[in-house]
Amino acid sequence: MDKGIYCLILECTAPQTVRVGALGELDFPSGWYLYAGSALGSGGLSRVSRHVRFYREQYRKPKWHIDYLLASPEVRLCRTVCAKTESDLECVLAASLGGDGVPSFGCSDCDCATHLFYRKEMPEAEVLAAFERTGLCGSVHVVDEILKRE
Repeated sequence: MDKGIYCLILECTAPQTVRVGALGELDFPSGWYLYAGSALGSGGLSRVSRHVRFYREQYRKPKWHIDYLLASPEVRLCRTVCAKTESDLECVLAASLGGDGVPSFGCSDCDCATHLFYRKEMPEAEVLAAFERTGLCGSVHVVDEILKRE
């Protein structure tokens, strides 16, 4: 399986408080969230498919910070943006996205402040630009279309 990095684009349709594992209860205002992740392990970019399956079925106990958010009924996983790479560029992508973030979210294995960022408006174009600044060409996948095919 190809390795790479990805960004999940989520919409929080109503303000909410979500318990996120060891981070505890976190407040999420309504709006858009960008989650930068890596898929450099043995499963490669199939990790993105796992996030989509978890969002659709919530078939197991949450494992990663993002799972807790994906399990919320007020959160919609709208887009995935992926790029193939063997290089560890997850933190570079997160830094390129920057802006308002949820402290310590998704970055327990690095020194970043966060890997989850907040926006008031749909950020797809911004995410693609961040991939370009990282030297990669991001491929956008609309989650509703993926779910219809399955």
